[in-house]
Amino acid sequence: MTATRVLVLNSGSSSVKYQLLDMRDSSRLAVGLVERIGEEISRLKHTPLTGGGEPREREEPMADHEQALRAVADELAADGLGLDSPELAAIGHRVVHGGLKFTEPTVIDDAVMKEIERLVPVAPLHNPANITGIRTAQALRPDLPQVAVFDTAFHTTMPESAARYALDVKTADEHRVRRYGFHGTSHAYVSRKTAQLLGRAPEDVNVIVLHLGNGASASAVRGGRCVDTSMGLTPLEGLVMGTRTGDMDPAVIFHLARVGGMSIDEIDILVNKKSGLIGLCGDNDMREIRRRIDAGDEEAALAFEIYIHRLKKYIGAYYAVLGRVDAIAFTAGVGENAAPVREAAVAGLEELGLAVDGALNSVRSDEARLISPEYARVAVAVVPTDEELEIADQTYALVSDRNA
Repeated sequence: MTATRVLVLNSGSSSVKYQLLDMRDSSRLAVGLVERIGEEISRLKHTPLTGGGEPREREEPMADHEQALRAVADELAADGLGLDSPELAAIGHRVVHGGLKFTEPTVIDDAVMKEIERLVPVAPLHNPANITGIRTAQALRPDLPQVAVFDTAFHTTMPESAARYALDVKTADEHRVRRYGFHGTSHAYVSRKTAQLLGRAPEDVNVIVLHLGNGASASAVRGGRCVDTSMGLTPLEGLVMGTRTGDMDPAVIFHLARVGGMSIDEIDILVNKKSGLIGLCGDNDMREIRRRIDAGDEEAALAFEIYIHRLKKYIGAYYAVLGRVDAIAFTAGVGENAAPVREAAVAGLEELGLAVDGALNSVRSDEARLISPEYARVAVAVVPTDEELEIADQTYALVSDRNA
């Protein structure tokens, strides 16, 4: 197979993130972001990473994803990396929800599209945007394999005891209510990289992965397979996040409706967009929260304590689920950059074999690294995630096998 490039697209409701990679060495040829699609003025930020080109920005109306992707295609073409290149092997799409049907990367055809559309009710904020991105890319390159890589796929290995809610079985099955989990490409990538960091095979390692960004999730990975994860039917369940509540008594919803007079839509916005850290202290940027704590802000300090308390609960719970833990890996924006979060998350867990070396923890680096002292029974690692590379790897492996 001579074509070695993969374009990765992550289509949001009003944005498109993209990366073009050469899979011969996993190098990035270009990266970019289109924001505010459908608004009066949209913005495209494009950075070529080969040939000495300079980063570029353009602001203009982009009514829909088709216009946005055509603008992306123009920018790539200006760098000699156009979508019409014979070196482009496939386009890989991040699709948030694949339900139980999609357990691995899948070449998109009409039947696959119908199933992704069927899952819109359980992912109303995400799957429609993913579908729009796919259809637009198909129109631009109808001859090229389009591959869906699903956020939920890595978590489909969970046993029923972890995936099922204790809800009436008939009702749950009828409405597809179960724990699906999200951030799967990140959890897959980081768990595998953590094993490599330890010099061991993934199938020999048990890892707790903590993906801590504005959205946050934890997973218990036994021998390379997910056995539990914190997000559920939707990305709302689990850890305290930037704007989401995470775990909460479901009767709070009934209370807010009956006593607070709030509509379902109002409650939905409250728990997804106005809660979490921003609801607790008015900020969802961990850097600003730590600055406020250092300045003596009690509201920010309490928000941080609530965040850490929930994190510790999941570390302990997944330690129990796994039975033996070889490593805990911190990743994503907060996990990779907020040393105080990492330190606080394992503080007091020395009896579980967990400890952080203060000097190692304070080092800023883009490399995967251990931050635990040599004597610690369980390794504590910081592993920068790379979801785009994971999507590109899975996409290229699939189309290469098909053409072999």
